[in-house]
Amino acid sequence: MLLSIIIVNYNVKHYLEQCLCSVRAAVSGMEAEIFVVDNDSTDGSLSFLQPIFKDVRFISNDTNLGFAKANNQALQLCRGKYVLFLNPDTLVPEDALAKTVFYMQEHPEAGALGIRMIDGNGHFLPESKRAFPTPLASLFKLTGFASLFPRSAFFNKYALGNLDQHTSQSVQVLAGACMLVEKQILDTLSGFDERYFMYGEDIDLSYRIVEAGYQNHYFAGTTVLHFKGKSSRKQSFEYVKLFYGAMLLFVKKQYTKGAGKRFSFLMQTAITIGGLLSSLRRLFMLESVAKKALKKCSAIWVVATQEEYSDIMGILEKWQPESKEIKRVSIDTIQGDALCTFAELPTYLPDNKAISIIFSAGALSISEILLQLERLSDKTGRFYFHIPGTKGILGPDMHSLLTG
Repeated sequence: MLLSIIIVNYNVKHYLEQCLCSVRAAVSGMEAEIFVVDNDSTDGSLSFLQPIFKDVRFISNDTNLGFAKANNQALQLCRGKYVLFLNPDTLVPEDALAKTVFYMQEHPEAGALGIRMIDGNGHFLPESKRAFPTPLASLFKLTGFASLFPRSAFFNKYALGNLDQHTSQSVQVLAGACMLVEKQILDTLSGFDERYFMYGEDIDLSYRIVEAGYQNHYFAGTTVLHFKGKSSRKQSFEYVKLFYGAMLLFVKKQYTKGAGKRFSFLMQTAITIGGLLSSLRRLFMLESVAKKALKKCSAIWVVATQEEYSDIMGILEKWQPESKEIKRVSIDTIQGDALCTFAELPTYLPDNKAISIIFSAGALSISEILLQLERLSDKTGRFYFHIPGTKGILGPDMHSLLTG
């Protein structure tokens, strides 16, 4: 077995459905196994997905064990030389996994590899490559200096803002949302530290991989879509407490002297301030940002073949008002009443109109769509995704899901 893939699910069945479709295509011709660990979802994830993906091994928990424990649960069963930890709110291009495994085979000094990631709006995700959270780097992140100087090696050291996102290289920290690790190393390190419930476990594992004498490599030879939206849940006090609490745990483990005490105080302060700010933000987030954007958009453009367009319309008609203008964009040549072709989108899409675009990943590959998405990332539109045969249209916010 060459590759084992572990996905932990918690109440995101439609995102996971499309993720599994993309993973299934990406492992075609490869000796691979796929595990889904369900952390006591209440949305019917297992009954919905198990009949569709009979080649996937599902593990059902009767309580939410958290990210680290759930991954370790499946890790004990993995037979692959390499293990890929993958979030359910991702889409993997068809050639991504073959490229990453080949890269690892060609770089024996690399114990783990992280893949370049973009969000649902086509923007690069800086957590794809990071440095260890030193007190000074964390201070600049919390105070906003890192955002003011995103390419500074000094102010944005944590996100390695000075390093080219399009160049594969050795870095310190990889993201657990898409992290490929050699199984032998994971066995030696006993996987994730299960004291982390959610967040921070990837930083901790990255640190221990480096301590063990290996390198963590950032791979820019392909790109994975990680929706990772700023939903109301992401702004909750619970999120703030979990995120900064994980940072605090890492600090207490790795920084034992004076710097650690100062760092701990900084994190405790951040949890308090962040919680107050998140409570205020939640007062103004009564509805998903992405759904509001779709309601207010001037039109919806569907990039699909005629058959794919009909399927998407079947989903949209159950949710979208009939008065909304919906047009089709052709894949290669303009046919019928199509507005333009897929290749013409960057020049055809107006800069000053809120147009929602739905990409169908059928005749178009995920690789092609992600490349075009980055070209469109400076536009005012919103972007959605659908894989033919699935029942959802996914957006960049975890609550922007339309289902048939």
